[in-house]
Amino acid sequence: MFTGIISSIGKVSSLEQSSGDIRLGIIANDLGFHDLFLGDSVACSGVCLTVIDMYEQTFFVDVSRETLSLTTVGYWKIGERINLEKAMQATDRFGGHIVSGHVDGMGEIIDRRKDARSEWLLVRAPNELAKYIARKGSITVDGTSLTVNRVAGNEFELNIIPQTLTHTVIDDYRKGTTVNLEVDLVARYLERLLMGKSVMEHYYRGGIGSQNGLSEDKG
Repeated sequence: MFTGIISSIGKVSSLEQSSGDIRLGIIANDLGFHDLFLGDSVACSGVCLTVIDMYEQTFFVDVSRETLSLTTVGYWKIGERINLEKAMQATDRFGGHIVSGHVDGMGEIIDRRKDARSEWLLVRAPNELAKYIARKGSITVDGTSLTVNRVAGNEFELNIIPQTLTHTVIDDYRKGTTVNLEVDLVARYLERLLMGKSVMEHYYRGGIGSQNGLSEDKG
């Protein structure tokens, strides 16, 4: 679990393709390796990945074809700057919002301009995610917890303060930049709860499992 508060900016230092998936090396001088261990989770521009090896100030992760197909990781090149956040501990401050590191889809930056000392961004989300994005609600963009200012259809506005620009990769964004989006987890669960009765009726009518809706364990 993560908070969406970026702790470091890393760079892709190596990219090894193997049988359709990839292994990435990420150099992260400011991440803090004293409490990073093999098997730990790190959100890499919003994508929860598992540390499988470490060397000096570089850690390595394997990225499956599923993740490559659903996130921007498939577009990364050596030298790509990415947001990093280690998984939160029980004693950490909860400064952002609940972030799972499971990307819901990819969005696109369609406009950017100055707004006093901040930067104004207009982002287009996939149509299927629009219903989860609410005015003054939370959304994760490349792992960064942000507040939605306005929503119109599948487009939403953000204001990025100087502190966030300095400590994330958002200042790299231009028109056409593709970003990872994770919608508010509470909205996801709320939808499931509201669908609960109809979903279970479908299940017991045979929507999942065997013809009777429940598959048998044949050992």
